[in-house]
Amino acid sequence: MKHGKLTRDTALGLRVLRRRIAKADIPSSKLDESINIATWNIREFGRRRRMETSIHFIAEILNQFDLIAVTEVRDNLADLARTLKVLGPYWRAVFSDYIADAGGNKERVAYVYDKRAVAFTGLAAEADSPRRKDKKTKEYLPTISWWRKPYIASFRAGSFDFILVTAHIRWGAGAKGRIAPLRLLAEWVDKRRKERHTFDKDIIVMGDFNIPAIGDNLYRAVTGKGLRMPKALFGLHGSNLARNKRYDQILHVPTLDGVFTNEGGVLDFYVNSFRPLYREVSKTKRELTYELSDHLPLWIRLDVNQEDVELDQIIRSR
Repeated sequence: MKHGKLTRDTALGLRVLRRRIAKADIPSSKLDESINIATWNIREFGRRRRMETSIHFIAEILNQFDLIAVTEVRDNLADLARTLKVLGPYWRAVFSDYIADAGGNKERVAYVYDKRAVAFTGLAAEADSPRRKDKKTKEYLPTISWWRKPYIASFRAGSFDFILVTAHIRWGAGAKGRIAPLRLLAEWVDKRRKERHTFDKDIIVMGDFNIPAIGDNLYRAVTGKGLRMPKALFGLHGSNLARNKRYDQILHVPTLDGVFTNEGGVLDFYVNSFRPLYREVSKTKRELTYELSDHLPLWIRLDVNQEDVELDQIIRSR
């Protein structure tokens, strides 16, 4: 981390933030053995310039993990660049393009990662929804719109190669409007895993799915093709500030059971109030959600030392 020269108020806020982070009990990762991954919706990140204090807070939170899928990154990447500068020279970002219309909301998805722990392995693309050939125009047209396409990227940590698929499912269409895109996401992952030339079949799905509760129609839609929640995230892990909505998710397919550890949860930087972080800032709670966020990071630890598993697979196959 390169916090550099700080004002007294920022230093005091960072001290409070670090105490809150410590309560999340996030274990340190071990090179080639484990990594901590997270998904975090940073509210309209880049729409308006954040205070310098907020950039330091965001960097401090991101630094608790090795790889973070960040949703709601806007077209202007200046604040992301400022955050990477604070994180230091080992940090990198891979990000999608944005769609300028109201449905796209000028949003991107960004993967922010520490290159000492995680390597980007080349695949970066947006998922395309299924298309059908129109009988009249002979054009291949999408059967459904995600509004914002899920973003795919491939990584390697230790002996584990994997693909992340991150989505920010529409909010404005209401709960019923989210069922079809969530179901499509599940179907897309299921189909891609079964294809012969898929880049990697180890797929982790994450992001802001705008699912209020586990067990509702929205959750059933995204888990209808075999995706499931890691055991470490069972129970309550509300990712809104009130901790009572499970908007953000990390999901996987059953073949990855050995990779997911029993350590994971939510990093609660809010703890019922922004005020101890921003002592001298005269902004409302809502205004401060545009400085930090109205979502909390959801995280889990992965065991990336899979060499014994690979050897066992070879032995069994022969």
